[in-house]
This record gives sequence, structure tokens and C-alpha cells, in this order.
Amino acid sequence: MNVMYFAWVRERIGVPQENVQTKAATVADLVAELVAREDRYAAAFADISALRVAVDQELADFDAPLAGVREVAFFPPMTGG
Repeated sequence: MNVMYFAWVRERIGVPQENVQTKAATVADLVAELVAREDRYAAAFADISALRVAVDQELADFDAPLAGVREVAFFPPMTGG
């Protein structure tokens, strides 16, 4: 699956996107797999309450299932004015 990172998440991980082979059932499981990889992922996902996630370009929760999903994107909350 294609995993995309935006804003400071991308800065901490060091890449804008990557293809990830995963057995994760949910977004939270995917995050746990990524955090276990390297410290840079642990730094990016240290506080998931400060992150939003989109699954196949639809906003989702971290308990969203990943079966059949092609793309997951992580980004900070958007602000506007």
C-alpha cells in the first residue's frame, strides 16, 4: 500500500511517501508497525492525537480497517481562517 506523509510528519520521517508491505488490520496497527521500524517513525507518531489520517482519500479514524486499501495519508490537522 502507498503511505503518504505531509507537513511536519514528512519532515520527521524524511520521505513524502513509500510503498509498505503490511499485515496491519487497522490504521493503528499500521502506525505500530511503522513505529517499530525506526526512531524517525516513533518521533513522527509520538502523539497521534496531533494527526489526522485519510484512507483512500477519505478522512478516517485510526481504528479504520485496511482491507483492500490502496493509500493511507498522515497529516496534521488543517487550520483555516
